[in-house]
Amino acid sequence: MSSIADQTIAALRSGHEALAALVRKLGPDDLLRPSAASDWQVSQVLSHLGSGAEINLAALRAAQAGDPAPARDFNTGVWARWDAMPPEEHAAGFLEANERLVEAYEALDQSARADLRIDLGFLPEPVDVATAGRMRLSEFALHRWDVEVGFDPAATVAADAVPLLLDQVGAMLAWTGRPDVLAGRQAVLAVRLRDPQRSYGLRLGERLELTEVPQQPDGELSAPAEAWLRLTVGRLGPQYTPDSVRVTGAVSLDELRGVFPGF
Repeated sequence: MSSIADQTIAALRSGHEALAALVRKLGPDDLLRPSAASDWQVSQVLSHLGSGAEINLAALRAAQAGDPAPARDFNTGVWARWDAMPPEEHAAGFLEANERLVEAYEALDQSARADLRIDLGFLPEPVDVATAGRMRLSEFALHRWDVEVGFDPAATVAADAVPLLLDQVGAMLAWTGRPDVLAGRQAVLAVRLRDPQRSYGLRLGERLELTEVPQQPDGELSAPAEAWLRLTVGRLGPQYTPDSVRVTGAVSLDELRGVFPGF
């Protein structure tokens, strides 16, 4: 059975191939279309993914060489350079930079995939390849959706990425959630997902956390797993919500959208 690192690297490759195929078809006007990322046009999402690929590759190369992670000013310089590019260069640069990053992950042997530790520069300590890869996959899969939904309103997060990203949601709630919008109200929801199936409790209060499924929940959220992922990062607006999403009980779906406004 393949490891989480193997599965993640495979998902990074399939995701790149799918998005690259779309990007190669885009004309100048397409690059200026709005994406689902707040205030970003398509080319700006590609710029973000391209600059992120460059930064992630630098961290990976530093780990392989046994060097410190690149300093903060490295990242700042990368962002400034990408920000200065015109839209067509955002697209071309994304294709090249993300291909290099995926190739670098694919070139890691099984020993490195198990033992290498990568300092991403913003976490308390270096992480293994599976963790670093899944963090990149989370960013990539959701921003890929931001681009694709601009051309297909029925687009969903890639199926091979979803199960790899579900286990990261709990750790991200402190970053993605705004429990204060409930004005002190508290509730525990049963969260029941499908494709793949998962069940959690979602505690809404002074802070947000995932728990075991409560025996007597205050309400229930039933949804495709990819829709749950999008909800937690502010990407489940009414126009992008599948008919199969259901929320009952103590809070409404609109209130949950307020709890998870996105970045």
